[in-house]
Amino acid sequence: MSLDAQLDRIAARAEELRAMLAGGIAGEAYVRASRELAEIEPLETRIGELRAAEQARAEAEALRADPEMRELAEGEIAALDAQLPALEHEIRLALLPRDEADERSAILEIRPAAGGDEAGLFAAELFGMYQKYAALKGWRFELLEYADTELGGIKEGIAEITGRNVFARLKYESGVHRVQRVPATESQGRIHTSTVTVAVLPEAEEVDVQIDEGDLRIDVYRASGAGGQHVNKTESAVRITHLPTGIAVAMQEEKSQHKNRAKAMKILRARLYEQQRAALHATRAADRRAQVGTGDRSERIRTYNFPQGRVSDHRINLTLYKIDRVMAGELDEFIDALTAEDQAARLAAAR
Repeated sequence: MSLDAQLDRIAARAEELRAMLAGGIAGEAYVRASRELAEIEPLETRIGELRAAEQARAEAEALRADPEMRELAEGEIAALDAQLPALEHEIRLALLPRDEADERSAILEIRPAAGGDEAGLFAAELFGMYQKYAALKGWRFELLEYADTELGGIKEGIAEITGRNVFARLKYESGVHRVQRVPATESQGRIHTSTVTVAVLPEAEEVDVQIDEGDLRIDVYRASGAGGQHVNKTESAVRITHLPTGIAVAMQEEKSQHKNRAKAMKILRARLYEQQRAALHATRAADRRAQVGTGDRSERIRTYNFPQGRVSDHRINLTLYKIDRVMAGELDEFIDALTAEDQAARLAAAR
């Protein structure tokens, strides 16, 4: 279908929805029609702007034949020729199939990979970086699990980040993040390379993933020492295993077994939902292990080089020499560039 035909169909659908709403529909049908109209009205506005610009250009082209109006007409044509491609580009972007998970909140999981203690230390710093980014965005950042080490690093950090379009902004952060620097424990001053895996999963509601209680094995045990934020003598820690997939989630952050179980179920639901999405969308990883890679030093999406003060994203060949600001949560320059690259690739594939 041509672009013009698509735009005509959208404009006609908007009019049809308005007629339905004015015609007295009620209940769930009214809610559905209102929601659909709200989604397409911004696009309808852009279509109207495009049509008006096209009409104005045609009128200016006609005026070119008049010697007295030629200079004025050519100036208007030049301005419209600059405006039209931008309007058309905006509309093509709006027509791209949307990832229905984009508007959702997200589960962030960070774990050290290669590099021992230094990887654990950098994992803690990355966890803090995303917490600062969430604060800059006005999102809520809730700790689900934080297993720390004696040196101040982490074995695992999991958080729920709640807000509008969280997953849309953070989904490109999944993968292996590499750090190059001289560790505090390095006496010879040598630069070490370590890696950390990051996984960002769209948060799932209960209606998204149906979990049969019979498919779960639930083990309870006492919370351990280092790595948990508390130690107690009751069996408050919970491990839930989803038997059909083998996915297991352990939680000991809370002193209440009930709260640990609720948090573990939230993470399990998110992992199962992402697995379903992966099966439906071949372009995404087939499972979480593929999403974050093996953690080997040669695999990486981004490198943080502290001696040179630079951060490089290898997927888009973008290097920023402001590592302190990036670690302080200023990630938008990377995320905007990654979003634009993804949109460009999808536009090219849609043509």
